[in-house]
Amino acid sequence: MLQCARQPHVDSYYAATATPWVTRPPLDGDARFDVCVIGGGLAGVSTALNLAERGFKVGLLEGSQIGFAASGRNGGQVISGFACDMDTLRRQAGDEYARAFWDMSVEAVEIIDARVKQHAIDCDWTRGYCTVAVKPRQLRALAAWQREAETRYGYRQYDFWERDRLRGELASERYVGGLYDPLAGHLHPLNYTLGLARAAEAAGVTIFENTPVQSIVRAPSPQAVTASGTVSCQHLVLACNVFGGRLAPELASRIMPVGTYVIATEPLGPARARSLIANNMAVCDSNFVLDYYRLSADQRVLFGGKVSYTGREPRQLGQAMRQDMLRVFPQLADVRIDYAWGGFVDITMSRAPDFGRLDKSIYYLQGFSGHGVNITGIAGKMLAEAIAQESTRLELFSRLRHRPFPGGTRFAAPALALGMLYYRLMDYL
Repeated sequence: MLQCARQPHVDSYYAATATPWVTRPPLDGDARFDVCVIGGGLAGVSTALNLAERGFKVGLLEGSQIGFAASGRNGGQVISGFACDMDTLRRQAGDEYARAFWDMSVEAVEIIDARVKQHAIDCDWTRGYCTVAVKPRQLRALAAWQREAETRYGYRQYDFWERDRLRGELASERYVGGLYDPLAGHLHPLNYTLGLARAAEAAGVTIFENTPVQSIVRAPSPQAVTASGTVSCQHLVLACNVFGGRLAPELASRIMPVGTYVIATEPLGPARARSLIANNMAVCDSNFVLDYYRLSADQRVLFGGKVSYTGREPRQLGQAMRQDMLRVFPQLADVRIDYAWGGFVDITMSRAPDFGRLDKSIYYLQGFSGHGVNITGIAGKMLAEAIAQESTRLELFSRLRHRPFPGGTRFAAPALALGMLYYRLMDYL
C-alpha cells in the first residue's frame, strides 16, 4: 500500500496557480486534542472545520502538505450523486434510504457553494456540468436517468440535450447529446482545499504538515504516533484514503489506488476558449474509461482521463493525453501542452463510499471513487455530527456492504486491469 512521504506538490497547473500558503510546522513533542484528524486533503480538512465549528479542539496531521494528494490534483469537477449509480445504493439500502443518499449528494454541492461564499475562497467556483453521450445507447441511458431522478429522487434540475442543442454549447462532433445539470460545476481543487484549511485554522484547528503518522494506538482515548511526538485525543479520524492502509490494515483491502491524469494547455484567450465550451460548463463523457474536461479561469483546457490500475504512469503522458484531447477537439492541434500530471484516487469495488468507525472512538472516511470534491463536504459534516452524538446519517453508510478486492494487495491491481480491458472494449461497441 502507498505511504505518505514528505514531498512538495507535483508540477501541476494547480500548484503553479495556487494561492500563497506558508507551510505549517510539523508536530514537535506530544499534544492533546479532543479530536485528531489524520489527513490534510478535502476529507480531513472538511471534518476538522466542521468539528471546530461545533466547539471541538482539533489537531490535524498531514504527512506532506495540505492538498498534496488527490484533493489538490483532480479534475475539479463537482457532480451530484456518487461514483456508483443510484441502483447500487438502492439495492443495498432500500428506496427510502437511497433517497437520503441522493439528497446528501445534492447537499454536498450546496456545501461547496456556501463555503466558497462564507469564507471568500478564491477557487474559480463555477456552476454548470454536462454528462455527454458518445453512443446512442448512452444517450438513451441518460434520458432514462433524467426520468428516474425526477420521479424517484425529486431532482428536476436536469436538462436533456439532443445533439444540436449540445453542439450549441460544446464544439465537438464526438457526442450525440448530453444531460446538463445547472447546479453542479467545477473549481480549482487545490485552492479550494487551501481555502478550507484557512477557514479551519480561523475556527481554531491546529494544522501540522510534514508529519506522517507511523501508527495509531486503539484505546478508549486513542493516540496517533509520529516520529516527532504523539497526539492523544478522545476521537480519532482516519481521512487519508489510499495512504491509510498501514494504520488500519482491515480497511486496506476494501480500496484500491487508481491512477488518473490531467493535462493543461497553454492559455487560449477568451474568444478561442469560449468557442470550445460556450457556457463554461464542466464536461464528462459516459464511457467507463472516461474523458473529463473544462476551462480554467485563465482560459486553458484542463483535460483529464485515462485510468491506471498498475500504479505506473502512462508513457509520454503529455503526448498520450494530448491525443485523447484531439479526439474531442481536433481544432486544438496547434496548441501547446504546458502541464501534465497525475495522481491516485481511492476506489471501492462497488464505487460506493466507505464511511464508518473502527470502534467507539476511531472513525474513517475512504472510497470516494472519483467524486471526492463534493462528497468530502458532506462526509466531513456527517462525521462531525456523529462525534457530537448525532450519528443517524453516518449509520446510513453501515447499510452498504464493501467487499475486499480479489487477489489481496499483490494481485488485485492485475485483476482489475484485466477487468478494465473488458469495459474498454464495451466503450467501443
